[in-house]
Amino acid sequence: MDKEKLQFFKELLLAQREELLKHAKETVSSLSKEGEEVPADLADRATLEADRNFLLRIRDRERKLIAKIDEALEKIEKGTYGICELCGKEIEEERLKARPVASYCIECKRKLEALEKMQRR
Repeated sequence: MDKEKLQFFKELLLAQREELLKHAKETVSSLSKEGEEVPADLADRATLEADRNFLLRIRDRERKLIAKIDEALEKIEKGTYGICELCGKEIEEERLKARPVASYCIECKRKLEALEKMQRR
């Protein structure tokens, strides 16, 4: 992959990372504010707790995505970004645009997903 494309993906990954970190800060801020306000009604409390749990699950997924973004940025620095970890072929640019943290080409990813599906049975 040429330097121009690598720079494009680096900027894309950094922008995604920044957006996810912004969401995390907003969540921490909103949860600390909400902690002061406890509804008297049990149904309202349950709704508030369910909403908090849902938000925390989303943020946990985003935390994992940030780790994948960091790995992808590391690969850019090492010169291994865009190379399938399984077969060693280049990952298609369209796939990287759709999922910049992709570690596998589409063929290898399909094979891995098929294996996972078979193991679940």
